[in-house]
Amino acid sequence: MAVTEKNILNRLYFVAVCMFIFAIAIVVKICDIQFVHGDTYRDLAETRTVKNVTIPANRGNIYSADGSLLATSVPKYDIRIDALAPSDATFNKYLVSLSDSLSRYSGKSSSYYQNQLRKARANKNRYFLLARNIGYSDYARMRNFPMLNLGAFKGGLIVEQTTKREHPMGGIAQRSIGYERFDEDGNVTRAGIDGAFGVKYLRGVDGHRLKQKIGNGQWKPLKDYNEVEPQDGYDVYSTIDANIQDIAHHSLLQQLEYYEADHGCVVVMEVKTGEIRAISNLGRSESGYYYERLNYAVGEAIEPGSTFKTVALISALEDKVVDTSTMVNTGMGYKQFYGRGIYDTHGHGRISVARALEVSSNIGLATIIDEGYSKNPKQFIQHLKDWKLSEPLGLPIIGEGKPVIPEPGDKLWSRNALPSMAYGYNLKLTPLQILTFYNGIANNGEIIKPRFIREVREFDKVIESFNKKVINPKICSDKTLSEIQEILKNIVVRGTGNSLYSENFSMAGKTGTAQTEYWMKDWKENRRYVSSFAGYFPADNPKYSCIVVVHKPSTKKGYYGADVSGPVFKRIAQKIFTDTPIYDEVKTLEVKNASIENEYQEYYTAVNTYKTIMPDVTGLPAMDAVSLLENMGLKVKFNGVGVVKKQSVEKGVRIKPNQTVELES
Repeated sequence: MAVTEKNILNRLYFVAVCMFIFAIAIVVKICDIQFVHGDTYRDLAETRTVKNVTIPANRGNIYSADGSLLATSVPKYDIRIDALAPSDATFNKYLVSLSDSLSRYSGKSSSYYQNQLRKARANKNRYFLLARNIGYSDYARMRNFPMLNLGAFKGGLIVEQTTKREHPMGGIAQRSIGYERFDEDGNVTRAGIDGAFGVKYLRGVDGHRLKQKIGNGQWKPLKDYNEVEPQDGYDVYSTIDANIQDIAHHSLLQQLEYYEADHGCVVVMEVKTGEIRAISNLGRSESGYYYERLNYAVGEAIEPGSTFKTVALISALEDKVVDTSTMVNTGMGYKQFYGRGIYDTHGHGRISVARALEVSSNIGLATIIDEGYSKNPKQFIQHLKDWKLSEPLGLPIIGEGKPVIPEPGDKLWSRNALPSMAYGYNLKLTPLQILTFYNGIANNGEIIKPRFIREVREFDKVIESFNKKVINPKICSDKTLSEIQEILKNIVVRGTGNSLYSENFSMAGKTGTAQTEYWMKDWKENRRYVSSFAGYFPADNPKYSCIVVVHKPSTKKGYYGADVSGPVFKRIAQKIFTDTPIYDEVKTLEVKNASIENEYQEYYTAVNTYKTIMPDVTGLPAMDAVSLLENMGLKVKFNGVGVVKKQSVEKGVRIKPNQTVELES
């Protein structure tokens, strides 16, 4: 008996000691948590229930040279309610009036919202959706609804903002203006102007807001304001002219569709400034539609073909290898150079150097350059280097193609390299690099770096201006320049571009027809060409230079540069000077126009008389028209892209609140 009691006591002592040790361990752990790792655990608990959410800043707008909006960040809002946040008294007091307001906003019945809100409160829903993806005006209206106007804590208002990048002109010039895309790792990248100037100017500074976890992976703001407000990016004013861009885009599109081409591009540059007035890059999808697939004008380096003959002849004229009257024998349209044959479309016999360029004789230019530089090819290559044709233009836009200009010692060099280069093969340039050289011819020998941006602004404050940058002040003598300008003019009058000639409008330029993918085994059965035209207009006092390049047009319909690309060049030139007034930059915008003043006064009088008069929005960019009409309380439906051409409610007609107006482009 005594032994049993002793065993029981020993066991009790053991249990007591264990409990004492366990208690001490608990105390030690509590002290460790409280005093040693307390801050760490508190931070961990807080991060699991509270997080600091980044609020992306609105990217700055991109404008055209004429002030049209090309890209903008539009804020969108989701409105939710924490159904448990309001007190019982507040919820019951404002339930009906809130439901009435929501009913007037959405068109659903007030009883529907009363039932839904009661159900959300009964189910303890702290994240009930009221409206999704709404604009700022609707957001401002909803946050003033009964109960919601009490804020986040008393009224349960939850506002979540996102930003959407929109292009009022649609897909026109989208590759050059830029847009958001994601790489394979999910990182955001941006093409065009948006990408080139995004980090420094457009992006802005992100803000921050604290949110609390409320279950089911849902988070609600702790406050109805941001801890750190986002700072919007600066606005970028481009050199793009919306009207010229529209002309260039549709002129190229029309030709690509007719010739069933693979892709093409067009660039229009202002001669004196180097400002890019229009750039369009269209590629065909699998379904046969054309869209801004890649920035071909900037990024695609190709063998330029006959448009390079102008460059070769300037070198020969400048070195006095020949003059324009020197006779060259082109024979019957075939000649061998170092064991390889070169062809012309037909024989021209003995013709002058000037005529060789006018009729685009491959044999003529190959003979001139081979005889003039075969003993010293580096002299010819040095001209190309001096004109910076061997270097990228150094554009801020990502993805510029790299020129390929071989020279003795390179893998691409052979005895045939020099005559091949004379007519645009065995080297590579991008369309914009070729255009830059032709622009230099039009600009009396001064080569200017192409420019896409005029200035960066914060409202009316100019942050940075971008001025003309000269690449080469004088490519050749005035004599050579005047001779080549005359030949380029005659190409349109009596040369390969004579089908483009017009007595009423002067142009100068060079056609180009180059074989492409000729190394493929099936080339003879399925011939592919690149058709191009590079030049400027008007011929005597150039205002704009332009290049058009079309890849792989249907050979059944045609493939020569004069037939495929030349008409695009002519259409652009004619439309610019018939549909678009030519204007110079002015020092002030305070210019009075009598007709505009009268029209404004009539409209101002009408608005102050009736307060509800429909304005004339035809001719306005879509974004401007929609903004104007929505601010007047109208609902707007817009079909198409670009400029408004038709409105369903005529100018001067009285309008009603919430009336729907349809606009068409």
